[in-house]
Order: sequence, then structure tokens, then C-alpha cells
Amino acid sequence: MLFNSFGFLIFFPIVTCVYFLIPQKLRYIWLLAASYYFYMCWNAGYALLLFSVTAVTYLGALAMERFPKRKLFLALTVCINLSVLFAFKYFDFALSNINGLLARFSIMPIEPGFSLLLPVGISFYIFQALGYTVDVYRKEIYAEKNFLRYALFVSFFPQLVAGPIERSKNLLRQLKKEQHFDYLRMRKGLLIMLWGYFLKLVIADRAAIFINAVYEDPSFYGGVYLAVATLLFAVQIYCDFAGYSTIARGAALVMGFSLTENFEAPYFAKSVTEFWRRWHISLSGWFRDYLYIPLGGNRKGNFIKYRNLLLVFLASGLWHGAAWNYVVWGGLNGIYQIAEGCVRDGMAKKKKEEIGDRNPDKSGKPLKAKGDAGTVRGTIKGMAGAVFTFLAIDVSWLFFRSDGIAGALENLKSILGMRNFHVLTDGGIFSLGLNRYHFLFLLFAVVLLWIVDFIRYRGMDIFARIEEKKVIVRYGIYLVLFCLVVLFGIYGVGYEASQFIYFQF
Repeated sequence: MLFNSFGFLIFFPIVTCVYFLIPQKLRYIWLLAASYYFYMCWNAGYALLLFSVTAVTYLGALAMERFPKRKLFLALTVCINLSVLFAFKYFDFALSNINGLLARFSIMPIEPGFSLLLPVGISFYIFQALGYTVDVYRKEIYAEKNFLRYALFVSFFPQLVAGPIERSKNLLRQLKKEQHFDYLRMRKGLLIMLWGYFLKLVIADRAAIFINAVYEDPSFYGGVYLAVATLLFAVQIYCDFAGYSTIARGAALVMGFSLTENFEAPYFAKSVTEFWRRWHISLSGWFRDYLYIPLGGNRKGNFIKYRNLLLVFLASGLWHGAAWNYVVWGGLNGIYQIAEGCVRDGMAKKKKEEIGDRNPDKSGKPLKAKGDAGTVRGTIKGMAGAVFTFLAIDVSWLFFRSDGIAGALENLKSILGMRNFHVLTDGGIFSLGLNRYHFLFLLFAVVLLWIVDFIRYRGMDIFARIEEKKVIVRYGIYLVLFCLVVLFGIYGVGYEASQFIYFQF
């Protein structure tokens, strides 16, 4: 069941109304049943896999609390779950690479004799369950004794299939608290959901029309077409994924649950390092706490720090997809940050030497270096950093969107050698599914997104501020946003809901 389907527009109000009408002690059971129904709408067989992951991590956590060999039970739990993930997501990828190697030695390929369908959202809920297991092992939380409540933590329908990846210390604890209907909270939650639908239906799905047309035959639509499509893909994947996370946060808030903010205006970041503190925050935090820090983090010198950083981003790339272009995408983002770190370390060393060479002031302390903060120079420097970061990230998105590494390199070559600039003035750019009206409206919507994100980047909770406005202003904003979604959303032939990009991961 998709958030942007008619089925969900019926399902969610019913689930919410029943949730607040039934007794408190039955509410988590109702949400559990609703969550499994939500997941089974894709494939009823998926529920068995979800249940298995839940049971293994539940029993593993209990065993770690009751028996002395905690590491053994942790290792068993992690190995079983990663084996499940490998079987469904990476087996075909690994086998194809093995067969490619065998072919070099003229050896017959291995035929698996079976094929497994990738369950939607498997990477998300396995990582969430494994995070809980590690938290219990580290004694940061107690193992949950109520199996049904823990099953709801793993399967909570708003964030089940595409995150955010919740921590047990956040969501599981909230599931134990009594929730009461709150009109103001519900109103804010619905506003957040409406903004999420705007991101998905108005921006992401409209941009997808142009992008898909170009990337279906990039060798034909090269040059400027490919450059514009790649720039728009940065917008599409952000609005598609952030749209899902935003709808999930809003839906959870309506029922009284606060989910992790997964995106914080990432394209205003002034460095790639800052970008990854603002993009897919729940996954970045997961890799930091459960992979980067256990590998040694930044505690063992720069070489180990940068090695760990690269390993984390290679793993992140592989998490996103079982293909080498995803690994290259992750590695490229890791290399960006290593380069930034080296430059930052060099500048810090140079600045320290400059300060040390100055004469101390009357207090005997060395003079401090003057910064650029708040100056015109600092503003220009920040804007240049944001533009450079966006372009660097967009180059990595080229590998993410292209068909394989070879395809990505060909596309990059086509963009760098583009000469067909005339399509920007002769109307050719408006011939790939988006006419002039739709293309200009897309640009208008992106500008609106940028304004909202800039406000959020400055630290303002724009949804809370809207809720504080007078009734006529507040409902005017609701009405405008609602009309934009209803009148200008892309609904497809027969109002067929489009998939969210991250469902494939």
C-alpha cells in the first residue's frame, strides 16, 4: 500500500479513528494488526519474513540478558539477519560476479535453480531490528519482554518500508506510553503530511517524467538534456525520499508518535560532510553508531579515521543497491569527505602555526585568528561552498541513476562535452513529457521548496510557526497547499500511484 494511493487515504483515517476509540491496552495490538495488513498489501508472503526477523531479534535480545555468553547470541542474531538480507538482496549480485570470474577461465556458470523476489523495505526493518539488538547488548536498553509490542516496533507502518530507521530508545519507548487525542498535534501532523505529498506528487513525480525520458536513452538525449536531467534527479530523489519520510512523520504524529527527522535542508550544506549530517539522517546515524565507531571511529589517528569513513560509505552504497554503481556512488561520497578532511586538517595546522607566530596580547595569550562569520566575504564563501557541494553530490547521483558504471562514465563524458545548448532556447527541452507550462511550474515548485528549506536551514520549525498564525492565515496556507497537491500533482494514467524510489532498497 502506497502513501499516495486511494487505499491509504481510506486506511489511515480508519486506523487512526479506531486507535483513539478503543481502550489503551488494546491500541498497540490494533496498530500491529494494521501494520501487518499494510505490509501484506504488497505481498502476503512478506509478512512471514518480517515475522521471522522480529522473532530472531526478540529471542536474541532476551538470550543476551538471561545468559552469560552475550557476544555469542549477538553474533548469531546478526549473522542470521544479515544472511537473510544477503539471500534476498545480494545473492544474485554475488552469483553474477562469481560467474563473470568463472567465464574468464572458461568455466561453466553456476545455475542457482531458484529466484527470490526482493521484499519491499527489507533493508530498513532489518537494520532497525539489528540496532535494537546491539543496544540491548551494550546495555543501553533492556530487552522488551512483550513480543507484540516489540513486533510493532519493527513493523510500525508509517516508517516500515522506507524509514526513518528508528532507534529503540525513541520509538519503542513511545509505544509503551499512553497516547491521547490532541487536536493541535493532529493538525500539525496533517500539515506535515500535506507537505510530504507536495514534495512527492508535485515535484518528484513531475521531475521524473523528464528524467525517465532522458535516462531511458541517454546516448540519444546526451549533452544538455542529460545535464538537466541529472540536475533534476538531485531534486527528484530528495523530494521523493524526503516526501515519504515527511508523510511518515506526519502520520505518526497524528497518532501521537514522534519519528526522527530524516532530512534537514541537505542542499544548503556547505560541505559534503555537512550534507551527510542532513541527508538520510537515520541511516547515517546508524552507520556511525553501529559500524564507524566500532571500527575505531576517529580515535586512532587520521589514517584509520579515513579508512573507516571510506568503509562506511562503501557499505552505505552497497546497502542502497546490489550493483557496482551504488558502491562507486558510496565510495565517491567517502572520498569527497576524506579530501575535505585532509584540507581541513591542513588549514587547521596552518592557522595554528600562524597564531603561534603572533605576539601575545597583554594577557599573555596568543591572538585569535579573525573569522569570516557574519561578513560579506563569509556569506559569499558559504554560498560558493553550497553550490560546489551540490554539484559534487550531483556528480555522485549520476552514478546512482545510471545503468551501471560504464553507463555512468559515458553519461558523464556526454555532459562534459555537451554542445547542444540550442535546446534551451528553441523549445527542445520542452519536448520530453513536460511542456513549457509544466516545466516552468516545476521550477516554481522547486523555488518554493528552496525557500522552505532555507527557513528550516536557519533553524526555524516552519510547521510550528504556521500553526501559531491566525486562523485565516493558517487555513489560507492549508488551502493553497492542498490545492497545489490536488490540482498540480502527477497521478498517472487512471490515477495509478507511483512507487517511491527508496522502496527498492
